[in-house]
Amino acid sequence: MATRLNKYLSQVGYCSRRVADRLIEEGKVTINGKISRIGAKLEEGDQVKVEGQRIDKSTKQKKIYLAFNKPVGIVCTTNRKVEPANIIDFINYPKRIFPIGRLDKPSEGLIFLTNDGDIVNKILRARNNHEKEYIVSVNRVIDRDFIQSMRNGVEILDTVTRRCFVKQLGGKKFKIILTQGLNRQIRRMCEALGYRVQSLKRVRIMNINLDIPTGKYREFTKEELLELNELLENSFKTFD
Repeated sequence: MATRLNKYLSQVGYCSRRVADRLIEEGKVTINGKISRIGAKLEEGDQVKVEGQRIDKSTKQKKIYLAFNKPVGIVCTTNRKVEPANIIDFINYPKRIFPIGRLDKPSEGLIFLTNDGDIVNKILRARNNHEKEYIVSVNRVIDRDFIQSMRNGVEILDTVTRRCFVKQLGGKKFKIILTQGLNRQIRRMCEALGYRVQSLKRVRIMNINLDIPTGKYREFTKEELLELNELLENSFKTFD
């Protein structure tokens, strides 16, 4: 049975499907010596290479799952040309890993890194409704209308954001729990209501809380990984 090339590279732990598509678009992936295209499929016995390196099931490595406390100024990209602030060079992990999703450069806090492409897709699919919790400070005092508007949904990017949990923590600070991940969502929501984000920190993704110093990482515990997999069990599978 034929397998899509991006899925194959994800399954053997080389990279996520998204990164695989980028490598394919850049002409860095070959099948049987020929440069591949997006949507290409593999048959049994086909030989895959990325930048000249042969990739097969023997390439598959132990699954790695890291929780990292990203500092402000670090860019969540696997592009090593982004210097000196790309997340891969900053962490300098001895094996190939990639971030799950992103936090923009001015934001900080929890982000996952892995070599498991399948878990990336399950966590990132917006319709799977996985919670992400943030602590946010804005440039002026928050009022009741702001909290209610954030809870009920704000019009940004030609859509209205999902209803969500929002709690005021201080004059200019609030907690928000999202189940979607629109581009720069919290910043855009605040801007639409006349506020500007001063600081934004992600403190939880699903069942895993931020509990490490800024700039440090740790492996998931066995208990965390077990619970995470249980939460992901009912997630929609990505297409083949």
